[in-house]
Amino acid sequence: MTVFVALALTGFSTSRGHGHGSRHSGGGGGCSSSDQDHDSSSSGSTSGGSSGSTYHDYDDDDDVTGGTSGGSSSTSTTRRDASVELVTCATPGEAYATVEVTNPDPTGAYFTVTVDFLDAGSRTVERRSTDEYVGGDDTATVRVDLSGPAAAAKVDHCDPEPYAPVT
Repeated sequence: MTVFVALALTGFSTSRGHGHGSRHSGGGGGCSSSDQDHDSSSSGSTSGGSSGSTYHDYDDDDDVTGGTSGGSSSTSTTRRDASVELVTCATPGEAYATVEVTNPDPTGAYFTVTVDFLDAGSRTVERRSTDEYVGGDDTATVRVDLSGPAAAAKVDHCDPEPYAPVT
């Protein structure tokens, strides 16, 4: 207990310290005087602040991101939508549309594909969606079904959403 009191009275801290490019396993410390620089890798002036107030240990940033340096942790946030192109529209004999879905990312994912089935006046007969897996950097042919032949008989043309979001 007297060690902590002595350290507190002399201006030393028991907080963890880092030197640039090295790892310390325990406490460190430094003088509380802002004019003293005990770490030769520290840069800049520390006048007016506590010891090390302008020093940033870039080497230890990986401790915050899970211990990987140089890796990417933003895989799920950088996923792009797949592009969708109509291949065939529904007919009275085929109650579905066929589209090609292209995944622009190197990793496979499920995408929600949506097609509007329209009548001759461009009014919506049905709006249908399906989730489909598409491999990385690949194109898949996807079938989007109507509710049945009665709906297909009313369809004049199809209008797929141009992009399918990742599900």
